This record gives sequence, C-alpha cells and structure tokens, in this order.
Amino acid sequence: MHGLMMQPAFSIAALIRNADRLHGRTEIVSRTIEGPIHRYNYRDAHARSRRLANALRALGVAPGDRVGTLAWNGFRHFEIYFAVSGMGAVCHTINPRLFPDQVAYIANHAADKVLFVELSFVPLVEALADRLVSVAKIVVMTDRAHMPATRLPGVLCYEEIVEAASDVFDWPALDESTASSLCYTSGTTGNPKGVLYSHRSTVIHSLASAMPDAFCLSARDTVLPVVPMFHVNAWGLPYSAPMVGAKLVFPGAALDGASLQALIAAEGVTFSAGVPTVWLGLLAHLRDSGKGIAPLRRVVIGGSAAPPAMVREFRERHDVTVLHAWGMTEMSPIGTVNTPKHGMDETPEAEYARQVRCGRPVFGVEMKIVGDGNENLPQDGVAFGELKVRGPCVCRSYFEEGVSSAHDADGWFATGDVATIDGDGYLQITDRSKDVIKSGGEWIGSIDLENIALGHPGVAEAAVVGVPHPRWDERPLLVVVRRKDAAVTRDELIRFYDGKVAKWWIPDDVVFVDALPHTATGKLLKMQLRQDFKDHRWTETR
Repeated sequence: MHGLMMQPAFSIAALIRNADRLHGRTEIVSRTIEGPIHRYNYRDAHARSRRLANALRALGVAPGDRVGTLAWNGFRHFEIYFAVSGMGAVCHTINPRLFPDQVAYIANHAADKVLFVELSFVPLVEALADRLVSVAKIVVMTDRAHMPATRLPGVLCYEEIVEAASDVFDWPALDESTASSLCYTSGTTGNPKGVLYSHRSTVIHSLASAMPDAFCLSARDTVLPVVPMFHVNAWGLPYSAPMVGAKLVFPGAALDGASLQALIAAEGVTFSAGVPTVWLGLLAHLRDSGKGIAPLRRVVIGGSAAPPAMVREFRERHDVTVLHAWGMTEMSPIGTVNTPKHGMDETPEAEYARQVRCGRPVFGVEMKIVGDGNENLPQDGVAFGELKVRGPCVCRSYFEEGVSSAHDADGWFATGDVATIDGDGYLQITDRSKDVIKSGGEWIGSIDLENIALGHPGVAEAAVVGVPHPRWDERPLLVVVRRKDAAVTRDELIRFYDGKVAKWWIPDDVVFVDALPHTATGKLLKMQLRQDFKDHRWTETR
C-alpha cells in the first residue's frame, strides 16, 4: 500500500520561486568587479534568472547541456545557478585558481557549450581559447560600458543578452534525478574528477545543511558566503539561503581581511563560511585595526582543520561561535557539522576541545571507519581507520568515468581520510591517508601537530609533513610561517610540544618559510612540501 500524499519533484527552481514568493523584498548585496556595491532582491533575481534562461535557449542551450562559469561570488553568478539548472541544463562551475591546463581539461571533459566569464578571468580564457574545443559562445559577465577589448571572437555581453530576453519563462517540470550542476575535484593527484549533482541531491543537501544542528539558517540571518561559488557551490549556501529567505551578501573578488570586515559591519552579516586561510587574514586585520565584526555570530570553518587558537580567538575576542564542518566535493559537500548534543554540560575547555573535532553527520549521511581488511572498526574515539560514507547527497560514481575504484559493492565511498568516530558520533579526521607520517612502524597524524603549532602566538600558519629519515623511515618536519614581527625560534617551537603529545610524535626539526603552498581550494599542498623537503638534512636524529 502506498501513501496518499502528493509527490512534487524536488527542483532547484522551487528554491528561487519560494524566495520570490515569501521573501521577495529580501536583499541580495554584491561587491562587483566593476567597483560599486550592487543591490536588488530575490524578486528581481528570480525575474532576471528567467530572462537568462530565455537567453540561453536562444543561444541553443538544451536540457543536459553543460554551461561553464569562471566567476566570483556575485549576483550574476547567482542568476546563472538558477537559470541554467532550472531550465534543465547543467551548471558547471570551474575553479579559476587551478592551473590553466587543468581549466582547459575540465571545460573539455565537461563539454561546456557556453562559458560565462568574469572580467577578472578574460585574460585566462584568451590564453586558453584555442583549446576549448566544445565552447560555442563566451559571455562576459558585465555591462556594455565595462566590456573589455578582447581578441576572443564573438563574445557576448551578459547584461545585453539578459535585457533583450523576456522574463516570461515557465520552469519545466523536471524529474528530480535530472542532473543540475557539475563540480570537479581539485585534482592534486591526477586529473580532476567530475561530480554530477541532481536536483534531488541539491534540495536534500539544502534542507540538511540549514537544520538547527547544522548551519541553523533562517530568514532572520544575513549570510556572507566567503567560500567561492566555484568551490563545491559555496558549500550549498546559494541554495540554502533562498530556501529559508536569508539576506545574501556576496564579496566578489575582495577576500582580504579589511574588505570582509567592512562588508560584515555595513551589511549586518550574522553568518559566514570559509576556509581557515581566509579567517587568518580577517583575524589579523582585526588585531591590527582594532575593529570589530558585530553582529557576526556564527562562522563555519571547513576545507582544512579549524585551529584551536582560531576557535578561541573568535569566541573570546569577538563573541563568534565557530562551527567546524567537514565534507567533500563528492558529498555535495557537507558531511558533518560540530554542534553540541542534548545533555552536554560543557566547561569552556571541554567546549573548545569538542569544537575542533569535525562534528556529527548531518541528516542522511552514514559513516564508518574500516581497517586494512575492510573490516568495520569500533566507534570508540580511539580506533582509527579509513573513513567511508554513503547517503543521498554522496556521488555513486564520477562523471564519464564508468566504474569507480572509490566505491565498494555496497555503495560506500572511500573518502581517503583516516579518522576516528566516538560513541556520540563525532568525527575526527586524523589525516589524509596519503599524508599520514609513518615513523618506526607507527602512524603519526599531521593535523594534531599543526594545530598545536598554530596555538603558539608567533605562528601564522603551519604544516607538518613526513620526510625521509635515516633511522625511522619518516619523521615529522614542521614548516612554519611566522606572524608579522614575531621572532619565534626552532627550539622554542619544539619545546612548545612538551606535554601536549607523545614525545615520539614531536617534530624533529622546524623550517621557517615566507609562505606555504596551497591548492586551488585553499588547502595545504603537502605533496609540494614533501617534494621541496625530501632531501632535508635533519638537525638531530632521535
């Protein structure tokens, strides 16, 4: 027997329709590449998305076609999200921070038919134009007054094609399993892989991430997605914000501390999300300037581990709660968010200790850890093994790849992370499997060592990698960027570990650098560090 309930299909268009109908006057604010702050509301955005959908039809875009973007967080990119997916095509956001060869590979692998390009990235597309074999039309995301002089043939102006189109467009009734958007992994160990989301997975992810024990979003919030819209759809915020009717503030290309502080204060931002490197810059600006970030109340940190010192500084200096989150492109991306459970009567120190863990799974995400023989390991907070996940927002294969080596016969996806899970369901990533340091037959997790170093007042950024050692196979090497005007020394940092970890975990040496390498998504590029220091000469051997 089946239930007698209506079954409207989940669709991305329903999110913007809902925002228009119930929150039409709520603002969307963007810092533009051209300079001025742009303001309009959800009703305007919905109308312009319908115009853009008509314009795309006129350009020959059909259901299933891929439409690429090279763009920052802004109102035009927001319109593209809804116009492309809503009409049944696939919105393919490309990370412009990738190497040019990877950008060309991704656009060709996706077979993008139309490419939307922000003014900042026109030179990049000019350099790659001859290699973009599937792209038939290039649209520059600006108005006629700011159209650049370019050698790209037949480029179109975004504002002209939108203004020329009608806003009368009926979003088609799509099967909820229809592909909606496409994101590629960062490809640090080979070619990037495509993850193809559906309307169903996107709406479920929006519902799960907005829940009180996740991001706790509501129509009373003002949301600043600092995480780029080309990085796993800005962690779903361009969908979950209109779903609940929150005000949206887009930062454009200005992600420095001073620019973010100004937007937070001017627009009344209450919620934001980004990677640790962004927050390091903001906190440094706040220390130097003496300015505040009220009324900001919640910050999501993901992409890399949240340093304990950062969690403390946000709370003790600015009364901001850090929500540590973990996920992957393959997971849409949110997997866990760190919020307390009923009955947790925490001291401040216990709260800080919990907050630096990755958190509990959001609704729909199942997790387990397995040993070398794929046997299930206990969730006791002690045993650690490879983390596997499954759920309605987890990919079941990669785009155009066929059989996936990352998925097992039961549908579990191997994340490549080494982790523990405790009895309350809290996840702690101890390392990426490829980054675990193997010393004398034992494993050392680099993330804990990095977090300890970041607790030193003289350290701005830190990475720990395993490099060859004459006696122990590998030993941890600490690579540090000093804070401005700090004079911290090697011996001081090594002593800083005393009593915080087992003695054999303590790094054997410290190297100071001006900057650490990062991936295109802001994560530490440890593969490069291992290569850079593979011939490191140890100061002493243990």
